[in-house]
Amino acid sequence: MSKKKIERMIDGMSLFDDDLMSRVFENNIPATRIMLEAILGRAVHIISSRGQVELNNPMEKGRNIRLDIHAVEENGTHFNCEVQRKNSGADPRRARFNAAMLDSRMLKEGQDFKELPASYVIFMTEKDYFKAGKPLYRIERRLDGKRKGQTFGDGSHILYVNGAYEGDDPIGKLMADFRNRSLTGFNYKVLEDGVKRFKQDKEGREIMCDAVEKYADGRYRQGIRQGKREGKREGIAQGRATLILDALRNGAAPEDLKIFGIEEDEVRKVMEKAGR
Repeated sequence: MSKKKIERMIDGMSLFDDDLMSRVFENNIPATRIMLEAILGRAVHIISSRGQVELNNPMEKGRNIRLDIHAVEENGTHFNCEVQRKNSGADPRRARFNAAMLDSRMLKEGQDFKELPASYVIFMTEKDYFKAGKPLYRIERRLDGKRKGQTFGDGSHILYVNGAYEGDDPIGKLMADFRNRSLTGFNYKVLEDGVKRFKQDKEGREIMCDAVEKYADGRYRQGIRQGKREGKREGIAQGRATLILDALRNGAAPEDLKIFGIEEDEVRKVMEKAGR
């Protein structure tokens, strides 16, 4: 990717781009505090905020995850904050998986389960994921039966923030800042300063250029691997089709091809495609 194209990409970024967002909030306690207080509607006392945190699955060949932001509060509460431009990236089961991966690292050997701290998985989606017009959606486990509606009280919380919300309140102002692609006009100065650091200042911009270049190179290599896999599959399919047509031309019946593991339905499809 050319240098000019990378520069244009950075100029067009907002805090809904995880490369920029994770760097703005990395070790930025004031910015992380502002973000969480706007979303939660309460004071928070953040002691750490890290970006692009890898959590490895202990299961062999299990799926790993990378958290955009992992923050910890003074009382031990853990926060995973994610930005999602596409709704497909905010699937509820992904939120569940992130919560499980986060929770599994909070207790040491011998600790009582009652000591498990609270956790929040927060998805900030560029569009209104649930399409109900609300600024914030809280997902909690609740009891049924006689105690219907009472919270389960397991300390696990999942929140979806509507990035399209434009209200004149803390969440509306926060999301306006997240949508902002420029260097000015922010509601929260700490966010404006963070964005300027990585989009305007020379050192920060070089960090962003390097990150975007590595991301683009990784996507390119992934595309090459995918193309090879698809090419291999296409080659196998073409080889099977050639075998089928050659066998039929030599007088074989469709059922005779079962010896090669080829069912009559596949033979029919090949024949239709070949116009026979």
